[in-house]
Amino acid sequence: RPSARRSPLTSAASPDDGLDWKPIAPEARTFWTVGATLVILVLFGSVGAIFLAAGESVFAAGTLVLAIVTWLWVRAVVSRRWRSWGYAERESDLLIRRGVLVRRFTVVPYGRMQFVDVTQGPLDRRLGLSNVTLHTAAARSDATIPLLATEEANRLRDRLVDLGDVRAAGL
Repeated sequence: RPSARRSPLTSAASPDDGLDWKPIAPEARTFWTVGATLVILVLFGSVGAIFLAAGESVFAAGTLVLAIVTWLWVRAVVSRRWRSWGYAERESDLLIRRGVLVRRFTVVPYGRMQFVDVTQGPLDRRLGLSNVTLHTAAARSDATIPLLATEEANRLRDRLVDLGDVRAAGL
């Protein structure tokens, strides 16, 4: 059988592409679920309260059912979103894939990186997560890997900085 050369997008979606794809932290699902749950509570809670205040208990109950269905749908989407994220370290670049409906595939050459940020918000810290942002010379080419375990984020930052220094020294 002739071997066809795959595009990076096809390769990124294929489990047999030979790359060691690393997932983001499993706690990312909790992070995204908590955020979505808060939005659902505020949105549907407000609408339900308005219906109750107007004496429309049937509509308030319908709002509650709709909120539960929406929350279950969000849980399914969050799981798919988590599975879509991954990154792979190659010899000369870092690959990042993401996206449920629209797949995105980013390649960041180590030699083009200027600096690497590791950031945490309050919920990130509580869950032991960090976000890694790679900054390059081009303003639109910055790439982020969200919600890694903090130890992994620090390891990746140190590795990327070391590889970036080695590659940039060769320019």
